[in-house]
Amino acid sequence: MLSADNQQERLETGQFLAGFAEGEGSFNISLRRKTDYKVNWQVVMSFNISQRDPTLLNLFQQILRCGIIKKRFDGVYSLDVTTPLDIVSKVIPFFQEFPLRSESKQRNFNLFVKAASLMKSGEHKNPEGLFKILKIREQINLGKGRTRKYSIFDVFPKQSLESSETIRRPPPRRG
Repeated sequence: MLSADNQQERLETGQFLAGFAEGEGSFNISLRRKTDYKVNWQVVMSFNISQRDPTLLNLFQQILRCGIIKKRFDGVYSLDVTTPLDIVSKVIPFFQEFPLRSESKQRNFNLFVKAASLMKSGEHKNPEGLFKILKIREQINLGKGRTRKYSIFDVFPKQSLESSETIRRPPPRRG
């Protein structure tokens, strides 16, 4: 059992790290083309936070008990959590316990949680579920500087964003 001092320190550290992530962290959903996958795409969810000094990244890694810290070519250190189990069992519960305060970052987190839930139930393995996840992905991290290697239109070139119903319709017969 934690003493009152330890509980207070844990609370303060958690709140501090959530605030740090507020400014420096991001929740991402990316795609990798995988021809050996049923839907030809792998969905990769990640939590990332970068800094020139690795001290706080080490603390974050220690508190979350997951993630990999790497030094990039530009001298910036990056903590990346990409393991699906770590996302669901460590990252998401951390930010549920220590909520983000800005509307936009909390919105991104809520969308991230929604996509993680779909992935946990295996939705990313069928076209309809993948389409739902990609619709969520299109709403995350809006704004300047957002780049994506693959868009929803690369995965579903003839589909509209209006409805996933279009996926269920068979293509028109020709001839």
